[in-house]
Amino acid sequence: MNVLLTLYIAFATLVFLFLLSLDVMSFRRRTEPDYTMRSFEPKALVIVPCRGRDLTLRKNLGSIKNQKYGAYGVVAVVDAKDDESVSTIKDLGIDLLVSEKLIGMASGKMSAILCALKRHRDYAIYVVADSDIEVDRLWLKRLVAPLSDKKIGISTMFPYFNPVGGFWSKVKLVWGFVGESLLESPSSRFGWGGSLAFRKSLIDKWFINLATRSRYALSDDICITKAAKRKRLVIAYTKLSQPKVNSDEDFGRFFEWSNRQTALTLLGYRRNLYSGLVYYSSEIVVLLSGVFLSLVASPIFIIFLAHSMRSIVKTYVRAKRPDPSIALITLMMPFVYLQNLLIANSMSEIRWRGRSYPLK
Repeated sequence: MNVLLTLYIAFATLVFLFLLSLDVMSFRRRTEPDYTMRSFEPKALVIVPCRGRDLTLRKNLGSIKNQKYGAYGVVAVVDAKDDESVSTIKDLGIDLLVSEKLIGMASGKMSAILCALKRHRDYAIYVVADSDIEVDRLWLKRLVAPLSDKKIGISTMFPYFNPVGGFWSKVKLVWGFVGESLLESPSSRFGWGGSLAFRKSLIDKWFINLATRSRYALSDDICITKAAKRKRLVIAYTKLSQPKVNSDEDFGRFFEWSNRQTALTLLGYRRNLYSGLVYYSSEIVVLLSGVFLSLVASPIFIIFLAHSMRSIVKTYVRAKRPDPSIALITLMMPFVYLQNLLIANSMSEIRWRGRSYPLK
């Protein structure tokens, strides 16, 4: 029995040192250049694909329309004239475009973006904004500013999921911080399609083919990110342009959403499956070992909880709210993320707002 305990302690210690090394490396991430002071406001078009009625749709669209920026336009793209969002779009005086039927293998959102690009060719910068984001008046200016650097192909920022509901809305808030962490690191950075700016030159025949004929046509995030990487362009992370998504979730809606988001991530970035399985399994092993070994072996093993404590502090800083449940939710997240990865890896299709899309 002592031999088994010794082997277990050795294994848990190695896993703890692995996580500790990653924590140390995270402090060495480079600082992003500050582009916000640059005067760069080329003619821009904000494309907002709409389907159904989001929780705060009027407030969201109104905030996108009311930007402190030079010459820009906003076009909302719907699948049909009887969509629930149309009355709000018209009331706000936003240009309305009815999308063509699904183009090739493109998703509804990808088809909407392609239709807007086809109809509106005379813009230097294009911005994709989800209809569920709420932004401040400087959002567009701050999002576009990094494109003043010719080496940058995409400017983006992951949202803050503002909980306006109960417990599962708070879980979604914390869940979203993994996306923010991915964007913080240049090696794992991608273009998040809910708030993303890019130059007109990114759209070429190669991109159109990828967005209509490849397995990546399901996700605008993946297509635009791959187009930028193909041209060896940098993806800028614009923290000051972070949008807000007002969320009212229950258990079912949260898990459907989080599994779908994970499945789309794995579609474009398969290595995230293996790295995620290793990382979140390691967090679970160290957390449980810290509790177990400090009780049955020695109190010194409470040090294994250092990684979890660091995660809690980091989450509170990002959450910007003194809610005691945030600590409990942070401890839950490795289990939630691991389940998302396992379920998403087995999914053959995803459902989004009444439509099914095969994961080919």
